[in-house]
Amino acid sequence: MIVVVGPSGAGKDSLIGYAKAAFSGHPNVRFVRRVITRPCDGTTEDHASMTPEAFAAAKAAGGFAVTWAAHGLEYGIPEEHRAFVASGGVTIANGSRPALPLFDKAFAAMTVVNVTARPEIRAERLQARGRESREDILERLARSTTAIHGNFDVVNIDNSGALEDAGEALVRVIRDSLA
Repeated sequence: MIVVVGPSGAGKDSLIGYAKAAFSGHPNVRFVRRVITRPCDGTTEDHASMTPEAFAAAKAAGGFAVTWAAHGLEYGIPEEHRAFVASGGVTIANGSRPALPLFDKAFAAMTVVNVTARPEIRAERLQARGRESREDILERLARSTTAIHGNFDVVNIDNSGALEDAGEALVRVIRDSLA
């Protein structure tokens, strides 16, 4: 399991998209389509949307390997990915730093990819998303951190420059996991 984490605006979804294109059709690599209690809007990650009630029912039925809450939403990694990893596959998921202990408990082998970007780059990206006011963005940047707490295998990738540079770094992490 490769869990991609980082503060908002670091470019996690862009890096995952880059790597997904590089591994298109690879039988031993899967990219998680997270389940989120937020409607799909076409401008953010491709996720499966569930109502809070449907999410709670799926969670109670054991439909998720990992769940966590953040920013007033529920997030879930479908259970099917646990068996794929256990059989030797590599699964890549957009995760959350506070949820890393849950990922670690659910998956026997895990690498954390900690994506960072300079604050001014993150501010531009967050502004371009158009989901938050300038004040909300400044507040988000002020409270964000890139610290990883716990004894995890961590690879840091700076995504402040060209997407291809950071994207190739993630591709290398995935290739190393296949070896």
